[in-house]
Amino acid sequence: MKRKWHLRRRVLVTLIGLTCAILLAVALAFNLTMRGYIRSRVAAQLETVSASAFEARRAVPPEWEGGRPFEEHPDRITGTRGSAAVLDAEGRLLFVLHGDEAEGAELASHFREFGVTEYKIVGIGGSDYAVSVVSDPVREGQLLLVYADVTSLTALTGRINLMLLLVILAAIPVSILLSRRFARSFAEPVQSLSEFAGEIGGGNLAPREFRFRDVEFDSLADSMNRMASELREAKQKQETFFQNVSHELRTPLTSIRGNAEGIVYGVMEPQNAARVILSESDKLGGLVEDILYLSRMGRAAPEGTAEPLDLREVISLCVSEQRGEAEKRSVAFRFDFDEEPVLLPIRQQDAERLLGNLLSNAIRYAGSEIRLTCRREEDAVLLRVADDGPGIAGEDLPHIFERFYKGKGGKHGIGLAIARSVAESHHGTLTAYNAGGAVFEARLPV
Repeated sequence: MKRKWHLRRRVLVTLIGLTCAILLAVALAFNLTMRGYIRSRVAAQLETVSASAFEARRAVPPEWEGGRPFEEHPDRITGTRGSAAVLDAEGRLLFVLHGDEAEGAELASHFREFGVTEYKIVGIGGSDYAVSVVSDPVREGQLLLVYADVTSLTALTGRINLMLLLVILAAIPVSILLSRRFARSFAEPVQSLSEFAGEIGGGNLAPREFRFRDVEFDSLADSMNRMASELREAKQKQETFFQNVSHELRTPLTSIRGNAEGIVYGVMEPQNAARVILSESDKLGGLVEDILYLSRMGRAAPEGTAEPLDLREVISLCVSEQRGEAEKRSVAFRFDFDEEPVLLPIRQQDAERLLGNLLSNAIRYAGSEIRLTCRREEDAVLLRVADDGPGIAGEDLPHIFERFYKGKGGKHGIGLAIARSVAESHHGTLTAYNAGGAVFEARLPV
């Protein structure tokens, strides 16, 4: 199992490591660049010194090759920023062409460290010399020791490296301070939002006010506050729903119990009491079916198979089932159907839930008539249920399709929510408006 780190520590370590890596990369790149520059400068300088030394060597008379007399003619190699000496094959100093004899002898003592045509940096007497050994153009078997003082170049490199080191050492604590501040500014909002999420999970749905500098954290806080508000609203609606359902359950259960006791104690006519019990049981069964159907809404794989149904027949079936309740309220039905079958691929249960709930709602509020429309319009089916009742109250109209919302005269607040869910599950719409009464209009694509 991988070791878990705090977000603040991870950000801090990452930023410090990145800063140090950048500084070290800059220092390395500078040193490589300076090294290349110094090598090119030294090589060019030694090449100039070698060319002058060759000319001076050819000008040396044989009788001067003892070395001493030639020192009287330093102009032979003037104009260069270097010196040269003649060595034998074993690296012993024969004489100095130009420069200090002591320096030449000291450098000649390092002969074994040099390779022919290559140069080395040698430090003597507090100075640095670039030294190269080449073949003597005059005497076979002898060598020319060519050297130039590069103390200023190496000192410049050292000073710049020292400055880079000081910059790195100064940048590290600054980087740590800035990284700590950045890590804290990044971790604290996450911690605050995490605590808020924990409170939401614990049931505390009160919104909280956050002030973050970052737009993303502000957006996340707003989303979490909206979620908390929606959860609080859903919780309140659910509590209201359970209160309504409890009332709806208590009423038929009380009636069933009273009639059953009347039968037991012989105070009610059994046939009439049984009819009441059967009627109330049907109401209970319908309510339980609605609750179960609501619990199944939103499943990825709904039950049943969608088959082409003639919606005129489905409406007629729903009217037949609820005609008794409509006659009790003296409500009549008027039909406006297409003459041809109005076919729609839909599950029988869904079609009955959609139309049954709309009819039940219309019967409850209608004055004397319900108008039912079912027709094909281009690539969609239009279903309309309109009553001649008082219409939908203005304060209820925006909420009537919400789960658990119970308007004036409503039952338990899930019938219309189920109807809209059925319409939307078939990629359709269900809307409501007032036009001489309440009108519910569903459009379902074929």
